[in-house]
Amino acid sequence: MPESIAPERLTRKTTSIAQLMSRRVHDTPDREAYRYPVGDQWRSMTWRQAGERVKAIAAGLLSLGLHREERVGILCNTRVDWLLADLGILSAGGATTTVYPSSTAEECAFILADSETHYVFAEDAGQVTKLRNHKAEMPKLSKVILVDGAPDAKDGDWVMTLAQLEAKGAELLAKDPRAVDDIVDGIESKHLATLIYTSGTTGKPKGVRLLHECWAYCADAIEACRLWGKDDVQYLWLPMSHSFGKVLMCGHIASGSVTAVDGRIPKLVDNLAVVRPTIMAAVPRIFEKVYNKIVETSKKGSPLKQKIFEWALKVGREGSAVRQQGREPSGLLAVKLKIADRLVFEKVKARFGGRVRYFISGSAPLSREIAEFFHACGILILEGYGLTETSAASFVNRPTKFAFGSVGLPMPGTDVKLAKEDGEILIKSPGVMQGYHNLPEATAEALTADGWLRTGDIGEVDAKGFLRITDRKKDLIKTSGGKYIAPQSIEGKLKAACPYISQVIIHGDKRNFVTALVTLDEEAVMKWARDQGLNGKGYGDVVQLPDVKKLLAPYFDEVNKSLAKYETVKQFAILPKDLSVDEGELTPSLKVKRKVVEKKYAAMLDKMYEGAVADVG
Repeated sequence: MPESIAPERLTRKTTSIAQLMSRRVHDTPDREAYRYPVGDQWRSMTWRQAGERVKAIAAGLLSLGLHREERVGILCNTRVDWLLADLGILSAGGATTTVYPSSTAEECAFILADSETHYVFAEDAGQVTKLRNHKAEMPKLSKVILVDGAPDAKDGDWVMTLAQLEAKGAELLAKDPRAVDDIVDGIESKHLATLIYTSGTTGKPKGVRLLHECWAYCADAIEACRLWGKDDVQYLWLPMSHSFGKVLMCGHIASGSVTAVDGRIPKLVDNLAVVRPTIMAAVPRIFEKVYNKIVETSKKGSPLKQKIFEWALKVGREGSAVRQQGREPSGLLAVKLKIADRLVFEKVKARFGGRVRYFISGSAPLSREIAEFFHACGILILEGYGLTETSAASFVNRPTKFAFGSVGLPMPGTDVKLAKEDGEILIKSPGVMQGYHNLPEATAEALTADGWLRTGDIGEVDAKGFLRITDRKKDLIKTSGGKYIAPQSIEGKLKAACPYISQVIIHGDKRNFVTALVTLDEEAVMKWARDQGLNGKGYGDVVQLPDVKKLLAPYFDEVNKSLAKYETVKQFAILPKDLSVDEGELTPSLKVKRKVVEKKYAAMLDKMYEGAVADVG
């Protein structure tokens, strides 16, 4: 990519997101800050209006008796109220405990009790019910603030509405206009800002202690990378309970741009057409689904349309290769690209609203094949990398400097090194956590004495500084023959190759060959079933048909050709249903809980190892 781009210079000017928000309101009060849905309509909020609500929420919490660094929970889906509540907590000097709204009542009680949370914002009556049923387990929880609906009379004054909280805040501010400003001015970088409980793929969640310095650094680093511009429109739908969502909030406030907020995933496609964002972050599963749909649609077209699509994609790949070298296509290739864009790629871009400058992908590995496919279509996906323990923002590809298959370059101010013994990625930056809440032994295991975080990921850094994640340290498979295999690499290849696959789990630890558990994309496989005249069968019946296994076998054969012999998938089994968060098979950020799935389907795995090695399919 071009080396003439101005170098990134990290300028530290932020102490806390509360102070950054205050400065943003002061500097651009009348610019649009948020768009948010009310029913079927989208409404707008300026920075001044957002600042007034944040201040009212902060003052309301102060009137309840909130002290510095005391925890306030948010148990709510992604919506504008989540962001305002979080900013209100920080502006009151408190620390936010994030709780996934999909968490069970038991999980909520554990997190809120372990964090010693005093107050909690609950989205609706359903979330309040979770808390009520475990009230005795959370002795510190003195008040629940209800975002939607009216309190149940049986809860007495234990529950109040968000409107009532803001009214109490307005009363305090009428008496003492600087009540919140003085708190914000006194926030120090070392004060606790957030407790995020890692959903983890095994075991109880651990509370990651992130200081004001962590988010302040993220805001400054994002600004140094010039990832956002003041005229950008971000579409934010990711869970705000996750560090990925939180860091997007930091970038938005630092840039003074617009963020459209709506966490209702079924509304995602419709919202893109209305919001028409210029920037959006997503997890790889979103891109995989769109990719599969595009490929399948092209295959169903007439022979002429299929040839046009194949020609356009070939031209797009040629253009992508030139752009990856830091040049713009010219001459005949530029003419061909314009034609390909008009005939094919404009339709692909229209699925995302037609204005996207680039996407940011994180939370799980993105297949290089899928990134290159979208770039051929004129859509740039910048993969990034970070952990909750690093406040999410550690590495990211840049709009002007990227390498597909990598997670990019370090954020300015982030140092990286690889452990000599096994290649584990070690990170040091102002974004690294203080430690795990009340878990000194786990903290000592994760952090070295001189402040390096052991990520648990294995990687390599190329000559240009781009980091590639090769696998999770704990996920590496060692076959009974002593060969090490990186399952995520094989899984990514299979998901990119086969439009019918939703999830795939490569298995083979301490076994003599590799197998796979597969779940299918319901929309894709049911369309195939209808085309086969199987209209009367449901999803559960279809995935058990021998013909479905035959349908998948050629894709496994093709991927196996690119693998070492000991890596090839000898057998696979199709699970009766897709993996889900509710069943505990996926984390809320959609990572597969590998051990949970393997334990649940142990009998199915064992069956594939009975007798002699069989061919795929």
